[in-house]
Amino acid sequence: MSFDPAIITDNLPQIVDGLRLTILLWLAGTITGMALGFMLALLQTSRLGPVRFLVRIYQSIFRGTPFLVQIFLLYYGGPMIGLLLNAETAGVLGLALYSAAYFTEIFRAGFGAVSVGQAEAGRICGLSEFQILCHIQLPQMMVTITPALVGMFIVMSKETAILSVMTVPEITAVLSGIGSATFTYVETLLTLVLCYWVLVGATTWIGSRVERHMQRHLLPENGKTA
Repeated sequence: MSFDPAIITDNLPQIVDGLRLTILLWLAGTITGMALGFMLALLQTSRLGPVRFLVRIYQSIFRGTPFLVQIFLLYYGGPMIGLLLNAETAGVLGLALYSAAYFTEIFRAGFGAVSVGQAEAGRICGLSEFQILCHIQLPQMMVTITPALVGMFIVMSKETAILSVMTVPEITAVLSGIGSATFTYVETLLTLVLCYWVLVGATTWIGSRVERHMQRHLLPENGKTA
C-alpha cells in the first residue's frame, strides 16, 4: 500500500478550515484559562482562609480528573442544569477551566519566587499593592515562569484533539472523518501528526523568543543592582 498525497490535496480546504478552528479554540481557551489562573493565584494570596481553600478545591477537581470526563460533563451534562452550550463554546470553556487549574499553580510559584522583602520595600516607598504587582512582582516572575507557561500552551494545543468527541470540526475530527470515508488512515494520521508537530514547534519558537526578550529587558536593571 503506497502513500497517496491526493487524499490530502483533494481535501485541503477542509483540512485548512479544521486547523484554523483548532488554533482559534486553542488560543481562546488557553488565554482565557491563563487570565483565570492569574486571578485565582491572586486569590491564593488572600488572608481569608476560606478563599484559599476554595481555590485549592477547584485545582484539586480539575487537575485530578481527566479532561475528557470534564468535557463530557460540561457538554452533555450541562443541559441538565440549564447550561446549554454549542460544541465550540463548550470546547473553549472546557479548555479554559481545565488549563486555569494549572496556570494557577504556575503563577503561584512565580509569586513565591519573588522576595517578600522587595514588596515590603515597595510599600515603604509608598507604592500601592497594584504598583507593587505591576512594577516589582510581575516583571521578575514572568522571566521565571515563561518556560512553564509555554509548556502549558503546548499541552493545551494537543488537548484540543479531545474536542473531536463533541463533533467539533477541528483538525482531528476532520482528518479522522476523511480517513474513515476513504479508508486512508496512514495519510490522514501522518498529516495530523505533522499539523500538531508544526503547531508545537511554532509555539516553542515563539516562547523562546519571548523568554530571551524578557531576560534582556531585565538585564540593565539587574546590572544596576549588582
